Amino acid sequence: MPGWVLGLESTAHTLSFGAVTADGAALPACIDTLRPTEGGIHPRVAADHHRDVAGGLLDDLLSKHDLDLADLEAVAYSQGPGLGACLQVGAGIARALAVRHDVPLVGVNHCVAHIEIGRAECACDDPVLLYVSGGNTQVITRLDGRYRVLGETLDIGIGNMLDKFARRFGHPFPGGPVIEKEAARYLQGNPDARLAELELPFAVRGMDMAFSGVLTAATTMVERGVPFEAVCWSLQEHAFAACVEVAERAMAHAGKSELLLGGGVACNQRLRDMCSMMAEERMGTSHVPARYYCIDNGTMIARLGWLEHHAGRSTRLAGSAVDPQLRTDATPIIW
Repeated sequence: MPGWVLGLESTAHTLSFGAVTADGAALPACIDTLRPTEGGIHPRVAADHHRDVAGGLLDDLLSKHDLDLADLEAVAYSQGPGLGACLQVGAGIARALAVRHDVPLVGVNHCVAHIEIGRAECACDDPVLLYVSGGNTQVITRLDGRYRVLGETLDIGIGNMLDKFARRFGHPFPGGPVIEKEAARYLQGNPDARLAELELPFAVRGMDMAFSGVLTAATTMVERGVPFEAVCWSLQEHAFAACVEVAERAMAHAGKSELLLGGGVACNQRLRDMCSMMAEERMGTSHVPARYYCIDNGTMIARLGWLEHHAGRSTRLAGSAVDPQLRTDATPIIW
């Protein structure tokens, strides 16, 4: 397949190789995720995992889509934000491939990549993005050549909060799916649950959000004997409602009618339903890509790399260092 673009994702627990064709069409990525049996994600352990599986994962991608590195047009990689040790592994692999095959290197913004794969897959034009993942919770929209952050978490990402809560009560990473399952089971057995939510702190702070107080309160409830599944239900409702409220404010403020979800927590069906209800009430639309494009994946990196490469931007080796603190609004939108 001539003219394809390779994308490498390595911001945290996941290493992924993905690709887009010469005309920018997405090809599903090959993914390998570190899943610790206890504790959280240790950056050095995750980096070692990425190094161990990289060769086989790249071979899987080439075989799966009948790709040839001789036809490579460009190599894109996550330059940030993320865990420094993990980012460095992906950047090193990308540099080696770009030099070996004499093709342009394109370092891209991981957050912006979530937006662009969602826009491409959902045919969105100019949406407000609700970006909900382990390390990030942001409400974003495009203005004057940048993706601007209109609201974000002041402490921890919503995915990290859910993981911490689940881990505290013996459920290994990732905790979000466990909480979703327990909440659904509680609602099924208690159809009036929506009328009797447990009281948790309000997570909205103006246009920002804060989840550490919600986490502490929910943890305390379970420790004092409130059923785990009941707290899971209310924890989801409070945290998701905060995100949807800020997203609705952003849509009103920016005059946008499209909402796009991105990030791993966007796999949660309850959050998807809440966003759809809000958008419909505003006479707008809510969009979310397939679940394998919500989680971290190499295809979204390849898609953004393809956009930037065709817009004439590349990354010199001297400027290819990773930036763990890279901001969403630091990337000029030149496509």
